[in-house]
Amino acid sequence: MAFTKLPALLGEALAERGYAAPTPVQAAVLEPEAEGRDLVVSAQTGSGKTVAFGLAMAPQLLDQDGRAQPVRSPAALIIAPTRELALQVSRELEWLYGPTGARVATCVGGMNPSAERRMLSQGAHIVVGTPGRLRDHLERGALNLQGLSVAVLDEADEMLDMGFREDLEELLDATPAQRRTMLFSATMPKPIVALAKRYQRDALRISTVGEDRGHGDIAYQAVAVAPADIENAVVNLLRFHEAETAILFCATRDNVRHLHASLTERGFAVVALSGEHSQSERNHALQALRDRRARVCVATDVAARGIDLPGLSLVVHVEIPRDAETLQHRSGRTGRAGKKGTAILLVPYPRRRRVEMMLRGARIAAEWVSPPSAAEIRAADSERMLAQLLAPVETTEEDRALAARVLAERSAEDIAAALVRMHRAALPEPEDLLAADAGPPQRQPREGFDGSAWFRLNVGNRQNADPRWILPLLCRRGHVSRNEIGAIRIAANETLFEVPQAIAARFLEAAIRTAASEDDGVEITAFEGTPRDAARSNRRDNAGGPPPRPHRGQGPRGPGGPGGPGGPPRNGGPGKKGNWRGRDERPR
Repeated sequence: MAFTKLPALLGEALAERGYAAPTPVQAAVLEPEAEGRDLVVSAQTGSGKTVAFGLAMAPQLLDQDGRAQPVRSPAALIIAPTRELALQVSRELEWLYGPTGARVATCVGGMNPSAERRMLSQGAHIVVGTPGRLRDHLERGALNLQGLSVAVLDEADEMLDMGFREDLEELLDATPAQRRTMLFSATMPKPIVALAKRYQRDALRISTVGEDRGHGDIAYQAVAVAPADIENAVVNLLRFHEAETAILFCATRDNVRHLHASLTERGFAVVALSGEHSQSERNHALQALRDRRARVCVATDVAARGIDLPGLSLVVHVEIPRDAETLQHRSGRTGRAGKKGTAILLVPYPRRRRVEMMLRGARIAAEWVSPPSAAEIRAADSERMLAQLLAPVETTEEDRALAARVLAERSAEDIAAALVRMHRAALPEPEDLLAADAGPPQRQPREGFDGSAWFRLNVGNRQNADPRWILPLLCRRGHVSRNEIGAIRIAANETLFEVPQAIAARFLEAAIRTAASEDDGVEITAFEGTPRDAARSNRRDNAGGPPPRPHRGQGPRGPGGPGGPGGPPRNGGPGKKGNWRGRDERPR
């Protein structure tokens, strides 16, 4: 299907950009039944929706000859949730409407408001902006919406999630009642439905989201790693894939700052995007990615919305998305315009079940794979290096003269080895991962643990608990060495472990203090008694017998005691009771 029944100038702009046929969402908004009507459109990120609403609003902007006539106030208003998305929309509409003479004004936070007011006063046909900045111009009298013909809310669900409801309502209330309103949203939660009912008339519902909600051009992978190995796994994934451009998603500004510094130290060409960066810093970061001066971008969710990088082929969810929609919005940065992309979720072992539920809810079939090892990365490096060195190249007489001098000094084998060394020296070193190197769990001798104190983790076999990642976690949380962790007993829903009584108080204090900095869902609490007490308690609970008597040397059950208020549960934590067949494991 080709573009038909479009103004000639718009058709020429599309052809110049290489658009041969419309995407599904573009074809849907150009159907005769959609002409002139209010629209509620569900479309995935990267589906071409900017061009879609740009074409759909053409009848309200252009005359019969397909040209834009001078105006005193804007004819079209496009509202986007973030600066990056608004700037991207402006760029798209500028090339699309450039031949028609239509002027596009952009109003976003972080830019010069005086320059924006001058653009508005000179007569802009299309105004694109973020809710807060547009509302500011409206209240100051710089933005006149009385003559508006069409309003577009792009990624409306995200704007409501970000708290822009009042801004949107004030802007729409200032527009004529007979305007045409188009609402584009990847999802349709109740607030979006309510907004559509209030500000639209007989809206046509269009959905191009198929039953398979995962983006068709994105390959999803899930990588289960030890919580302490997240950063090392990021390094190995970047090294293994060697993507032209990659984006890494973190949950907070602090985590973006930390990961950016860590990757920079390792030798990666990396930039950062978060709410703490100014618009100028963001522009420089994006330009560095487009110019290939940087290949990796570390970003928060909000800062990365609207980013459109043609060479972006890898998305890594360093921290698990808060829900399925965030997963899709993040992943939608790649696999655009018919190109293939890869989205990888890094999943700490205790959170695997949660991620599996999220993937099922999003109808995404992700492949669970192991993180690339250092050996696999070096093998991939060798293949890439061979392909690069054996590729045909054009040489000059000067090149050949220099090559002859080198051959006169060294053998061909020495020269080839030097080239290999130079190639590898420019690459960051891969990391050795715990799961890849740790041997099978072995029983640890118990010397030095007489009178030890027992502690409880709220993860067990059902949460993929394993000493290979539990032991580093305990050392990190409790500020102790490996030798200060004794037996580790893993049950169905919990894990008990011991530390010497002499350091128990210090260990617990450190574990409580460091828990706030690691949002991995793993909790450490004191346990009064031994694993044998827990097993006996569970057997009696399952048999329906009387409550167990306190263990000899153990005080009565009360606040802070096993089964008492504020203390660890008797039955091994939340979930099913019993099945406390713990195994005593600890890697050397």
